[in-house]
Parts: sequence; structure tokens; C-alpha cells
Amino acid sequence: MGSAAELAAAVLMMLGYPCLMLAALVPSVPAFAAATAVTYLADHFLHRRNSYLINRLSKVRAGLSIRFLIRQLLLILLLARLGLSDDLIFYGAIACFIAFYGLQAPHGALVTLIRNRRRMPVATRNVDLASRIRIPDAPPQRLLNRSAEKILHLDLAAVVGILVSTVVDSPVAGFVGIGVTLFLGCLYVVVLVPYVLGKQIPPNDETVLAAVDDWLREYRPETVLYFSGSKDSAYQVNMWLETMEQLESRPLILLRERVILQNLAPTTVPVICVPGGVHLMNMDLSTVRVALYAANVGKNIHLLRVPTMKHVFIGHGDSDKLASVNPFSKVYDEVWTAGRAGRDRYAIADVGVRDDDIAEVGRPQLAPIETGQGAPEGRIPTVLYAPTWEGWDGQPGNTSILLAGENIVKKLVKADPPVRVLYKPHPFTGTVSAAAGAAHRRITALIEKAAADRAADSRFTADTAAQTQAKAELARIQARIAELSGTGDDKGDEAEASRDGLVDVQKHQEVARLRAEWDDAYWRSFGSWEHRVITGAEPRLYDCFNVSDAMVSDISSVVSDFIASGKPYAVTDSAELGVEEFKRQNTAVRAAVILTNSAAELGELLAAVRDPAADPLAEDRKELKQYLLGPDEPPSIDQFNTAVANLAIKAQTRNVGQEARIAAADVQEAEELADAMPVPRATATGDTDGAAAG
Repeated sequence: MGSAAELAAAVLMMLGYPCLMLAALVPSVPAFAAATAVTYLADHFLHRRNSYLINRLSKVRAGLSIRFLIRQLLLILLLARLGLSDDLIFYGAIACFIAFYGLQAPHGALVTLIRNRRRMPVATRNVDLASRIRIPDAPPQRLLNRSAEKILHLDLAAVVGILVSTVVDSPVAGFVGIGVTLFLGCLYVVVLVPYVLGKQIPPNDETVLAAVDDWLREYRPETVLYFSGSKDSAYQVNMWLETMEQLESRPLILLRERVILQNLAPTTVPVICVPGGVHLMNMDLSTVRVALYAANVGKNIHLLRVPTMKHVFIGHGDSDKLASVNPFSKVYDEVWTAGRAGRDRYAIADVGVRDDDIAEVGRPQLAPIETGQGAPEGRIPTVLYAPTWEGWDGQPGNTSILLAGENIVKKLVKADPPVRVLYKPHPFTGTVSAAAGAAHRRITALIEKAAADRAADSRFTADTAAQTQAKAELARIQARIAELSGTGDDKGDEAEASRDGLVDVQKHQEVARLRAEWDDAYWRSFGSWEHRVITGAEPRLYDCFNVSDAMVSDISSVVSDFIASGKPYAVTDSAELGVEEFKRQNTAVRAAVILTNSAAELGELLAAVRDPAADPLAEDRKELKQYLLGPDEPPSIDQFNTAVANLAIKAQTRNVGQEARIAAADVQEAEELADAMPVPRATATGDTDGAAAG
């Protein structure tokens, strides 16, 4: 239903229309004007908030145009009830609204035509299209953004003018308002016309696709990262961007949904978004030898069909979830895992993935995770609670939020000696289960209340001067990042963003440096004892790892990643399998403190944080780290590059072999054809001269 404010605005708007009818029937101009103002303001508020309720209203035949039409018809009814049906203003109002709605057709057609013509078959970043094709500037976004809402609101001048006329008993104000409405409506249509004429029209699909193929032939990509998914899954491809930038072969990122491109983190790697399957299958990828897949989705088939490259599933995390041994994985030429554990999972699952097709390459993304240095000195320990989401299948063991989350947080905020709690939930939390969303809100409230109580406790003092300075640094860094990155308004639309999407490497590097400075300033901007709820992209999960001394989580890749730090951790057995069975089924918890839903075992974790001597699992964590994530040497990125190079050689060997077989088959076919040719008659009678002549 959206937020409480959105719901209240929707209720006011829908109640406003019966009030308009009542005011028109009475008739009462002041009441009608008041109800009109309420419906306008509520409608505008809901659109500004991009409220879900706006879409719902359209589904029940109460869409935007209908709402405006009803208000205008009720205004006509008001004039009739006031006895003005024979006055000029009455006919002027009718003519105005008919003409005004007549403008909606050309306006809507122009907006649709502009959008369709400027939607290219592919969208790109870091691909030089500007030197190959001419892409004109986009129309000002203020003309196209929420265009239907904007033109409909132009009736406000006419409505106000007509209401004023009924009060002052003069048609002048009404006709002025009518004139303003019609003039602005016509002007809106006229300013759109140039964008569908002449040089303002972008090139057609064939020209754009030819330009992309021309760029591909020049760039000659060798390794492709392929990704398809929803807006919320963009993190799955974002986690691989830095790895792609460090490849020793020429990288390319292929996306299938425009919404993923819009949510893609900045990168120096060329990116091509190809929504159409046919366009992708016709794209010139003949130089690509290795294709990497971060998710198992149906659209993978559009690239898997290409035999000249080797296909590899790299996933988007290492965990003991069933998704990590998806039977679909056997469609790939190889499956790359972080360490031995991933290989063993497939062997145990027996889903058709051969051991020979598995390579251990480490996790290059884990390089930013710092190794723990033991118990903190001079500060309160920090415990990160990072539960995963509820999943699609509703299994009780998916997340601790439902059954254990509140117990975990209550024990942590009441711990003595005290600890600081950081709560960073999975971004999908509450998207499937309303109960999970409610539990998340209760946990958030618990932490916020505990933070307020601690701020009022005299034992916890804040260095306000240092925090003020850190906040000033944050503001300065954010302003500079916004200046370097742009606000997004300068990109116009997809076509213009593709044309101007070449990354400035120096700016990109400066932004990376500033983000590191931002992270440092963020943690200094509040007390080291202050509980915190952390949502959104920043600070990142690994940044939370680095400031934490221990973690509580669920079965997910978060646990495997945290093991890279070597710090103590706990995992919740939400399905209540029991410690031994839980460890048997889940490799990543073999060096963890296992929590029941009551979280009674949290004391073991906190004891290990406060005193390394009371940490009996330290050695187990070292062994498990290598088993799950592979050896520290050589660095994971080197292992990854080696695996890419080896597979590229296999792909090239296969292609050369195919060419040789085709050539041999052609020679054999030619020989067979020659043998089948009829013998000339002259040769048969011994007339060699005639045969030669023939």
C-alpha cells in the first residue's frame, strides 16, 4: 500500500471526488474550490513519490486522465447548477475542455514517437559509438518526464479562471484562464515537433547494430561477463566489475536488461546491453573465447548456443545453499569455485557436474577484506548482524530474521561488557514475506531505541569535535563525488548516455579514492560505541566486515566471505537441525558458534571476541578459510587470470580443430565429386590429344 503518507493522500484524493460532486449539486463554489485543491495536491504528491497506489488506481479504471476528466465534468455541472448554462462562460468551458482533450492525442503520439525512436536496440557504456554514428542530443527531460501528468495539469489555469468568473460574475477571468490553458497546451505540442524531424532523429536499428559490430571487430573482446536479472539483482554483476577490470584478456560486459545497466556501478570495462535475443545472437562475438555467467537464468541460452567460446559459471557468492549446486550448472563447459569446498559440494550433490569440469580460482572480490588483528584495544567490540533474506521457497532455515533476529539483537544490545551492534540486512529482505519485512522493522526499532538509550548514558561519551569534522569531510567528499560522477540529469536518455558513455579513467580513479576516504570519514562521523542500522549500497558489506570484530549471520555467501577475515562468527540454525546435523549439511559453519533461535549461545561468540585465549575455534577457522576460499598464494586474481587463459586455449584449440575438420571434409567432398565425374569419350578411345583439348 506504500507509506502511510501515500495512503493518506490516496484516501484524500478519492474522497475529494464525492465532495466535488456534492459541492457541484448544492451548489457551493468555495466548497468546490477546496475539494478541487485537495484532489490536485494529493494527485501531485502521489506522482512525485512515484507511489505504487497510482498504478493500482489505473487498474480499477481510475487512471490519471479519468480523474482529470471527472473533475472537469463536475465543473461543468457546477456551472449548470449555478444557472450559467445559457452564459458564454458555460460554452467556453465546454469548448475549452473538448479542445484540451483534443491536444492529448498529438501530444501523446509525439511523446511516444520520440521515446520509441530514441530507444536504440542496444545501450552501451565505454563503447565509442560517437565516431561511427550520429546520435542527436536528447530532448530536455522536463518535456518527456511524466509528460501526461504535466499536460493534464495545464487545465489548472482554466479551472481557476472559471471558478473566479463564477464569484465575480464576469466571464473575463474564465476566458483568460481558458486562453492560458489552450496556449500552453498548444505550445507543449509545438516544442515536441522538432524532435521527430530531420537531424533530431537517431539512426535506425540496423545502423546502430552495424556500428556496434564495427566496434566489436576493432576492440576484439576475448572474455565476456554475461548477466541477466531484475533490478534488485544488480549487485550480483556489480561484485565482478573490479575483477573484470583486472583481467589480462580484453574484457566485455554483456547485459540483457536496461534496468541492470541503469543500476550498474561505474566501471572502465566496455558494457553492451542487448535486450533482444535475436540482436544478441546476430552480434559479432567471434573473437570471444571465454564467457562468464554470474547467475543461472533462462536468457543464458542466447549466449550458451555459441560453440566458439567456452562457457563458465562463476556465480555470485560461495555458500552451502542449494543454489550453489544447481543442476543447471551442467550446461556450462566449466564451473569455477572459490576452493575445494565448492568442488566437494557438487560431488556430494551428484547433479551431473563432472569433477574434471570444476576449477578452483579463489574469490578475487575478497581482496578488500582485512584480516582480524585480535581483540580490540581501547574501544568497545563491534558485532555485525548480517542476516540473509527469506528466499523464494519459504523454508524456515533460510533466514534468522523471522525466528531468531529479535532474540539476537536483544542479547547483543544488552551484553555486559557492552558491544556495538551493526545491523545490515540483505537488500531483498521482506520482498517475498510480509512477516520478514515486519520482523526487520521490529529489529530496526530495537536497535534505534538501544542507540538512543546509549547516547543518553553517561558512560558513553562522544568526541563531538571529531565527529563534526568527519561529517564535514563526508559532505565535502559527497559533493566532489557528485561533481565527478554527475547527477544523471546530464545524460538525457539512453541514446545520449550511450553516445557520451566513455569513462574518464582519471575521474574514475579519483572517485575510487574518494569512496575510500568517504568510508573512513563515515565511521568517524559517529561514536565507536553507537549502534547502527545500515541499509543501501554504502557503506558496503566488506566495509562493515573491516570495522567489525565478529559477525552473526545465516547460511549464505556472507558467511564464506567473512571467513576471509579470520574473525569469530556465529551462524543461526533457524531450522533447528541440531549442531551436528547443521555442521554436516553446511561446510561454512564448521568453525562457527552455532546459535539456536533463542540465541542463548551468543556468550561463546562474545567471549572469543573479548579474549583470544577464549577462542577455541581460531585454528579451525584458518583451516576452513583455505578449504572454502583456496590458498592465499598465489593471489586469487592471478588464479582467476590463469583459469581464463587456460580455458581460452581450450576454446581456440577446439575452433582450430573444427576448421581443420571442415577443411578436410571439403577436400574429401571435392575428391569424391571428382571421382564421380563421367570419363570423357576421347580418353576412353585412346585419343589423348582430344582429351587434352577437352
